[in-house]
This record gives sequence, C-alpha cells and structure tokens, in this order.
Amino acid sequence: MFYGKYPASRLRRLRQSSWMRDLVSETSLTPKDLIWPIFVRDEFSPADIQGMPNVKRLTISELQEAVQYAADLGISSVALFPYTPLPLRSHDGLEAVNPDNLMCRAIHAIKNLNLDIGVITDVALDPYTDHAHDGIIINGRVHNDATIEILKRQAHIQAQAGADVLAPSDMMDGRIGAIRGHLDENHFHDKIIMSYAVKFASSFYGPFRSAVGAESLHGLSDKKTYQVNFSNSDEAMREIAQDIEEGADMIIIKPGLPYSDVIHRAKQKFNIPIIAYQVSGEYSMIKAAAANGWIDGTKAMLESLMCLKRAGASGIFTYAAPEMAELLSAVMV
Repeated sequence: MFYGKYPASRLRRLRQSSWMRDLVSETSLTPKDLIWPIFVRDEFSPADIQGMPNVKRLTISELQEAVQYAADLGISSVALFPYTPLPLRSHDGLEAVNPDNLMCRAIHAIKNLNLDIGVITDVALDPYTDHAHDGIIINGRVHNDATIEILKRQAHIQAQAGADVLAPSDMMDGRIGAIRGHLDENHFHDKIIMSYAVKFASSFYGPFRSAVGAESLHGLSDKKTYQVNFSNSDEAMREIAQDIEEGADMIIIKPGLPYSDVIHRAKQKFNIPIIAYQVSGEYSMIKAAAANGWIDGTKAMLESLMCLKRAGASGIFTYAAPEMAELLSAVMV
C-alpha cells in the first residue's frame, strides 16, 4: 500500500544492519549440515588430484588425522571413496567385495578413533572395474541384476567393517530393495541406506572421476543408460519414490546447485531427509574462478551451500567442508 508517493511497508528496513539481517535470516548453515567426501589411497598411489584444488587422496594414517580434524570442527560425517590400484581392478570389480580392501581398512581405521562422527560409504563398482562403469558389462551393456548381486555383497562387507551409512550410487533399478533385504537377513537392521536416488548424467563429475581413477570409460562411452537424463524432473521424482518404497532412509540428489529445483521439488513432495551433493565440478569451478581473481571464493562457496539449504537440503556433501566449517564456527562464536 502506498501513502502519497512512498510505500508504507519498506522491506529495506530489515536489511539496514548486520544484526537485523541475522535476526530475520530464514536459512541457517552450520558445520553439522556438512558431509566431507574424502578420497582414500594406499601408500603407493598418487596423492594429487588433477582439477581439484586443495583436495588430495589420503593414506589411512592421513585419513585418521583428517577425520579427527573434522570431528573437532563439528562436521557431521565423512564419506569415503577409494582409489583402487590398477592391478586390483577387473572387469567384474570383485575387489569391491574383498573384506580387506582399502575401503574396509579405512572404515576400521576411523572406527578405531572412537569419534562421534558418521562414516558414509560408497556402494558402487566404478572404483573397482577396469572399464570405470558402475556395474558389470555383459554383451555391451551394464547388466542391472548381475550388478546388484555384487552390490549386495559389497554393502555387506562395508556394514561388517563398521560403516554407519551405506550409500549406493550405481543407479541400478531395484538395488535399494535388494540391499535392504540382504542387510536385514544378515542382522544389519540398523544400518542406514542413503540412496543416490537421483544421480543425473552430468558433465560436472570430471574431477571426481579422476580422483577415483575412473576418468576413462571403456565398453560404453558414457553412463546415460543408467544415470538420469538431466532434462527430466518427473523421472527424478519416480526414482525417489521407488527408492523410498524399497527402504531408503535418506536420499541424495547429485549434482547440487544446477539441480536445486529438483531438491526443492523433492523436499515438498517427500517426507524424507534430502541430501545435496555439491559435486567436484561445482567445487572446482568456484576454486578456479577464485584463483583467477574473478570472484571471492569463500563468499561464493558459502552462498552456494546456503542456496542448497534454502532449496530444502538437510545436509550437503562438499569438498569444502573443512574450510566452511572453520568459517561457520568462527561466525557462530
């Protein structure tokens, strides 16, 4: 309503000081909202990751130090991704079901620290296959059901090793129900399944694939036969509904910011925690722009994460978790 030439309600009144802006802030972000993805390596594999500034593959001893640091910062959980040495990779990815593999050793090492921090593990075959796909290739295509049989075993050994949350990222149809059933039959009723319900066939994954040594695909040129078409939002809702029906406790939408509309829609439609994944390409773009002096990288990273929370994410995977947790802790004090 206007009285004379000027508005009676001036929205700028609530923006004129920092304390007032903080008071009426609608969205909050704390270290507890952050999940730190960490790449794990053996002592003979390279540490540096091309295209991911300030991110390295860590040995198990380095991993323990990093997780202690994360716990001290108040970060809620870490997510582990292994860099499997080439001699251990195979067409069927059977290193994934070796109970003494790098992933299981890393889980044990973290649990031995007795920290109050969650351990999330990736259930997929791409770090273990010599063709870098998320499943077994039979007759020129990724075979859905044969892949699920191995994923069940992979989830089982990770649960035995002590993982708190199992996160299937493969996008095979029916794998959540199969894994849930297999875990329950083996008395792992309390293990949480955080499903990558919507993993889009995105161009933003490049640095991640390099980080796990899966940058060169063989047998199939891309992953579009099992990852979701980035044009489709309705299909994403069907994927989420199916995974919830099969027993998923939480769902992940990946990538994050380019798909904030999907995150928001899922939050409105489903009564389940929604986790966003700020993927490697998103992270690296911000870092690259900051390195060139085009943006303030810290502010842009914070803004990006806050946008994901505003869209409806309960938590966020981000490679910037430690630096953001330090920043947020300082602000909170």
